[in-house]
Amino acid sequence: MEEILTWSHNFDKMMKSPAGRNLFREFLRTEYSEENLLFWLACEDLKNEQNKKLVEEKARNIYEDYISILSPKEVSLDSRVREVINRNLLDPTPHMYEDAQLQIYTLMHRDSFPRFLNSQVFKTVLESTEDSTNDS
Repeated sequence: MEEILTWSHNFDKMMKSPAGRNLFREFLRTEYSEENLLFWLACEDLKNEQNKKLVEEKARNIYEDYISILSPKEVSLDSRVREVINRNLLDPTPHMYEDAQLQIYTLMHRDSFPRFLNSQVFKTVLESTEDSTNDS
């Protein structure tokens, strides 16, 4: 219960919690913007990769899935960030998407998160945890 209440005041804590991310993802799916969270998670995964071959493969997959204008899951990034990514694709690194990741994180925090807190998805979980707390 306390953890869920913490999420309502702290986007960072919610994003660090697997349960919080799953709930937020469920909400984003209803808004057709789940790709923002999926992109962010893919970037987190890439940052932890050490193997050069896997870095290249994951970086390319992220590009094809979320950056390419041909992708149905394309995330909204400004042209400056896109140019940096295109240059970095020549020699991919685990941190090559940091600017893009920050832009999407900020977008989710400012735009989606306030709607999430007012959503039925969040209210239902809040009520069900309140009920179970009151029952015990």
